[in-house]
Amino acid sequence: MNFAAMEKYAIYFQQGVLYTVVLSFFTVAFGFVIALVLALIRIAKPGRSTGSKIVVGILQTFAKLYVEFIRGTPMLVQLYLMFYVVFGTMGLKAPQFTLFGFVQGDRLIPGIIALSLNSGAYVSEIIRAGIQGIDYGQTEAARSLGMTAAQNMRYIVLPQAIKNILPAIANEFVTIIKESSICSVLGMQELMYNAKLVQGASFLPAEPLVIVTILYLCLTVPTSKVIQYFERRMSRGDKR
Repeated sequence: MNFAAMEKYAIYFQQGVLYTVVLSFFTVAFGFVIALVLALIRIAKPGRSTGSKIVVGILQTFAKLYVEFIRGTPMLVQLYLMFYVVFGTMGLKAPQFTLFGFVQGDRLIPGIIALSLNSGAYVSEIIRAGIQGIDYGQTEAARSLGMTAAQNMRYIVLPQAIKNILPAIANEFVTIIKESSICSVLGMQELMYNAKLVQGASFLPAEPLVIVTILYLCLTVPTSKVIQYFERRMSRGDKR
């Protein structure tokens, strides 16, 4: 393999790494917010009034249908729907801007939204399971102390749930970094897209793929180690 010939294409790999990091970071951030909202809707209990029961019922039905749709369709289809239907046929316009001189906002935004919606559906089930896994006796104790349902969720249930589901969330973060490569089909200049550019320019099919593989490992392995570090720090109290 002629890896020396790849030196002059280093800028493409650097840009690909930066694009992938930006895409993954915003996807994880927005995806977690979506997941948290969906999880809270799924476990919400309606009040005594008829109006409250109807509103909660509609929201829970929407959340269930949304999760089933995302889990039942390929990510590639969702990406195409977002780019060609939502931001194409329906006339929604993505903001026109450029980051770092090469990241085009009109392609980045649809990619972030599509990946965030996909990630949110999966992570919501993880969060819901984590919340429901907390002993209900703690909720009853919080109520006996005069805490509201929101305070109980914020200070007692969520911290324990997040600690319990941290490994699963970390796995989803790593998955997003890898699955962001699917955005190359829409011309987003992440790692796989730039690897294809280097393949075409250098007429070397194998070398760019090997380098991209190593770069993906350089992104995913340290990320996993960082999450494991925080997981150990959060679980110290359990061993006392």
